[in-house]
Amino acid sequence: MSGNTPRSALVTGGSRGIGRATALRLAANGHRVAVNYNTHPEEAETVVEEILSAGGSAIAVGGNVAIKESVNAMIAKAVESHGPIEILINNAGVINDALLMRMKEEQFEYTMKVNMFGTFYCTHQVLPGMIKGRWGRIVNVSSVVGMRGNIGQSNYSASKAAVHGFTQSIAKEVATRGITANVVAPGYITTATSADISDKQRDTVLTWIPQGRFGEPDEVAPTIVFLTTDEAQYITGDIIRVDGGMAI
Repeated sequence: MSGNTPRSALVTGGSRGIGRATALRLAANGHRVAVNYNTHPEEAETVVEEILSAGGSAIAVGGNVAIKESVNAMIAKAVESHGPIEILINNAGVINDALLMRMKEEQFEYTMKVNMFGTFYCTHQVLPGMIKGRWGRIVNVSSVVGMRGNIGQSNYSASKAAVHGFTQSIAKEVATRGITANVVAPGYITTATSADISDKQRDTVLTWIPQGRFGEPDEVAPTIVFLTTDEAQYITGDIIRVDGGMAI
C-alpha cells in the first residue's frame, strides 16, 4: 500500500456504481471499509462478501444520508466495528430532473437534502474524530454539472455547486489538522442512473464529451482513492474533474 497506514473508511452509496468501485479499491489498499446503502442491502452485502473473500475487512451499514438520526446510527455502527472514521467518501446522491417551471418543491428539497445535507451530516459527524486523531481524508463526489449547470437539473446542479463551496470552506478550516477535503466531479458515467436516459439524450450528451463515450466507475474510483493517500496530503480544497473533457 505504498507505506500508507490502514484506516477506517466509510463510503456512502457504496453498494453500486462509483461507490462500489471505490469501496473495493479502498479495501484492496488495506483499509477497513463500511459500505453504506439505503435501498440496496443485497448489493451492499455482495460488495462486502467480495472484500472479505479477498482477505479484506468490510461491513454493510444501512442508513439514509438525508436523515440526521439515520446518519448518526450508521456512523455509530461503523465506528463500533472499525474505529473512528478516518476516510469519508460522500458518494450517495440522487437525481430528480425537471425543467424549473415544472419542478415541484419536493423534487428540489429532497435533492438538496440527500446531496448537500447528506454530505453535511456525514462530515459533521466524523470531523471531531478526525481532528482528535489529527488525520483525515474527506472526498465528496460531485458532478461537472455543479460547475457548468444543465437543462432540467437546476436542483441537482445547485446541490453539487453547494458541495463545492462546502468542501473548500472546510478544507480551509481543518488544513492545519492533518485533514484534507476535496471534490471529485465525474461527468457522465455508466451507472444505474445513466442507464435511464433515452437513446436520444445519450446521443446528445455524447456530443458534449470530447472522448466520445461515457466513463466507467473504475475510471473514477482511482482518483477518489488517490486523494485518500499520504501521497495526496498536499492536495486540499480542489475540484478534480473525471469527465472525458466534458467541462473543457
